[in-house]
Amino acid sequence: MLLLPFTLFIGLSSSLVALASRSSRPILSRRVLHERQEFVPPGWSLHRRADPDAIVPVSIALRQSNVDKLDDYLLDIADPESPNYGKHWTASQVIDTFRPSRESVDTVHSWLVNDGVHPHRIRLSKDGGHLTMDLTVAEAESLLAADFYVYQHKSGSERVGCHQGYHLPEHVSTHIDLVSPTVRFDEPMLQVHNSKRSGSIFDGSSTKDGSPVRLNSFVDLDVSADPRCCCIYTDADHCDEQISLACIRKMYEFESTPIAPERNSIAVVELGVQSYRPDDLDVFFRIYAPDSVGARPALMSMEGGKVSPNQTKNIGEANMDFQLVMGLLGRKQNVWLYQSGDGYLQTILRHLDSEYCDAVGESEEICKDQKPLASVVSISYGGYETTANSVIRDCTEYGKLSLMGMTFLVASGDNGVESNSNGYCLSPNGTLTKHQGNFLVNSPPSCPYVTAVGSTELPAGRKPFVDRETATAGFGSGGGFSRAFTRPKFQDRAVNKWLLDYAPSYGPSVFNRTGRGIPDIAASGSRILVVNDGKNQTSGGTSASAPIVAAMISGINDARIAAGKGPVGWINPALYSNLFADVYNDIIEGSNPGCGTPGFNATPGWDPVTGLGTPNYKKMKERFMLLP
Repeated sequence: MLLLPFTLFIGLSSSLVALASRSSRPILSRRVLHERQEFVPPGWSLHRRADPDAIVPVSIALRQSNVDKLDDYLLDIADPESPNYGKHWTASQVIDTFRPSRESVDTVHSWLVNDGVHPHRIRLSKDGGHLTMDLTVAEAESLLAADFYVYQHKSGSERVGCHQGYHLPEHVSTHIDLVSPTVRFDEPMLQVHNSKRSGSIFDGSSTKDGSPVRLNSFVDLDVSADPRCCCIYTDADHCDEQISLACIRKMYEFESTPIAPERNSIAVVELGVQSYRPDDLDVFFRIYAPDSVGARPALMSMEGGKVSPNQTKNIGEANMDFQLVMGLLGRKQNVWLYQSGDGYLQTILRHLDSEYCDAVGESEEICKDQKPLASVVSISYGGYETTANSVIRDCTEYGKLSLMGMTFLVASGDNGVESNSNGYCLSPNGTLTKHQGNFLVNSPPSCPYVTAVGSTELPAGRKPFVDRETATAGFGSGGGFSRAFTRPKFQDRAVNKWLLDYAPSYGPSVFNRTGRGIPDIAASGSRILVVNDGKNQTSGGTSASAPIVAAMISGINDARIAAGKGPVGWINPALYSNLFADVYNDIIEGSNPGCGTPGFNATPGWDPVTGLGTPNYKKMKERFMLLP
């Protein structure tokens, strides 16, 4: 029989035979619509009806306990005014606190058995969060009152699902977050960075300390390469032309030498075929960070993720991420590569939580005591936000991982108030449109448990650190307001002031005035010097800004750990607190147009273009060092 591909929650078998003995007679309960898609998402097409005999691995995500208290739990350890600041949870505490109730497990299991699924076919994940089973399409359709189809992506990949929705018994639906594969159509997430903003500057790679390398010729010069440039500079005297590591250090007073690298680590997420080239790292390091030549990130492979050292395409994102992070932090710092081979960001989440233990066959006790491999994670990928249950569930997982002391820095997007590189907006009926309609932010930066990072640039003629940056002009720094998540408490003061003093007079449906605002902070994202396929280039996007800020947070963690403290974990409440009010370089020029509008303007204080501004590392480190 045919095995249809889909994104799978991995879980080892746990015996549920005892539950079968407790199953009572079927409860008569009307079926209710649990989830549906209003349309087949862009990039996908309905290909054919699914073969009724094909096998589909079905996963049921059970409703977790205490999710309504997640904000309170996080604020208790992340609010600078809390006496419990920095007291991060263990994996065991997280698992036990959010484990679905026995009632939820029993109710869903009884429904499955009473509807004809043999108990031996049902598996419970170690964290108690998922029930999984292999069903035929015909069985899944009967169980979920749904019609399953095979959908084809423009890339040629296929998946099975039911975009028109699925139904659950009413008494069961309150115990389930979502069932997959059904209505979720994750396009393999593209990096937020738009490759059109990359341009080769020169073909040479020799350098002299502090002096420019002369061009032989301009190669594939693009809009982000300043035509006035004749050289590559390794110093911080030409930051209005090119952004080198020296420029980043000077603009943000970012000097960090690892003191406790063996107890501190940072990870960078890469998806699908995106891969760094080791040779390109060394060419970059020889020019800008000679001590790091030969340094490589440690690979954590997920769903077949791998490094392809000889490929010449799909290298720009990963190269830039690691050249920035490793170049700024130096070779002593432990750096991880979280590589998802299937191209889905959700795979990273699944492997970071307790289900990763299922995948590698670890025992439950080892899993419970497992600590995150990296305290800081940089993510430069995203897609348009929806209000689907899966988006809410993913955000909850970021929050649970943050309880354990992890910090997620996520690029906010490069299309202003439009979503991702396709320029999506929302029509009045909720369907996607291109470049016209209501504003639409990206996910996951819209999740309040991650830190969304916008983009800035240093205009011509301005000096680093002395003069203000502006919002990037060549592309719109991703910003706006979530439609899936309400504004968190820590944003109230800053966002309410912006709404009162600076909000444009758009209609009430254009953006959600009560939603979570993004970005939170910003960093340089234009004319960033990189090396790709042996060529020196400039690149950019918020996908450069996120790893820059991630490197800063890793440096702060190193200082705290060396002082006997813990990592900072979820930083958003601290960033918006009075204690951190003067650590930012406020950005008051520029805008992020899109959806047929001027978008929003950068203004004094927080704004939905560059957030609170760019961080001054020295001041930010001082504030975090004051906290326990």
